[in-house]
Amino acid sequence: MKKYILVICFMALVKMAFGNTPEKFASFSEEFKAPQDTIIVEFGKSGKIMVIVDNKEDFERLKKMNVNQIISELDLAVDEKTGELVVVEIQNKKGTKEVVRVSENGMETEVNVGGIRISVDERGAETKVKVETGTRKKSDPPFRTYFNLDLGINSYLNSEGSFPTSSSPYAVRGWGSWNVGLNWMASQRITKGFYWDLGLGVQWYNFKFENRDFQAVRGDGEIDFIQRTDVAGFKSKISASYLTAQSLFRLDFGKMNDNGKRGINVAVGPYAGYRLGGRSKYVYRPLDGGGRRKEHLPTGIYLNNFRYGVRGEVGVGRLKFFSTYDLNTLFQNGAGPELNPITFGIVF
Repeated sequence: MKKYILVICFMALVKMAFGNTPEKFASFSEEFKAPQDTIIVEFGKSGKIMVIVDNKEDFERLKKMNVNQIISELDLAVDEKTGELVVVEIQNKKGTKEVVRVSENGMETEVNVGGIRISVDERGAETKVKVETGTRKKSDPPFRTYFNLDLGINSYLNSEGSFPTSSSPYAVRGWGSWNVGLNWMASQRITKGFYWDLGLGVQWYNFKFENRDFQAVRGDGEIDFIQRTDVAGFKSKISASYLTAQSLFRLDFGKMNDNGKRGINVAVGPYAGYRLGGRSKYVYRPLDGGGRRKEHLPTGIYLNNFRYGVRGEVGVGRLKFFSTYDLNTLFQNGAGPELNPITFGIVF
């Protein structure tokens, strides 16, 4: 069956060549003066293939050649692992471009001609043929740059490796403990489906306390968590921002299996950041009435100026999740509780 499909594809290409009028090639002829006895095949938006025949004998020989003979004379090899065979390809200054590709898997055969895919299934009693258009694969550049956005939820683990309980004054609640990151990324392809990503960006950390009656204040050489009984508390949190650099090694199984962005991809790597700012915020209302008031205190001096850790990512299609874990503590040694920040979120 593969033989007959190849014959159909080749006949279609030849028909495109002989069926076009001279007027259709006028624009191309202005750019390139084709000699006489030239067959021009157009495909895609701007692709052109030229077959130049110098004499009548060669032209007569070309008409008598069948597809198998052409493939034999091109000396193309079949990939033993994938069963794929590149029938026709074009090489230019920008690289190699496939025109026809055949993939055979038992009783299933697939032929890709430009942006057209022809699938033949001979497993049943009747042969099924399916033709799809718009299947042209997007090129995967070896190097590219892009921006992304991290949006996640912060928490931290104590020295015992568990989340602080509600009885702790610094226990955080998920809703409101936001992590926002803006990153400029550069991705270098190492091999097919394997990439090295480098990133530089700014991360904003917010840790919203579950016990809103407690306020983080600047104590004598350390941060103190005091309970405010003189006011009605509404919000209490610590925030910090970091200039962060990251390095990720990514495996994209979709690219490995030629499925584009439809496959699973995983990434892991280290990161390091330098603190740009930090403070505590307390929102309250006086007990005797009145509107809400805010207090901002410079508690950032007790935060570690450097942070470093491990980042992991898991993506399915266009949806990508990330998680980070700081290997060092949020506060400086002896200036606060031993807490290692951890984040879960989505990459946009």
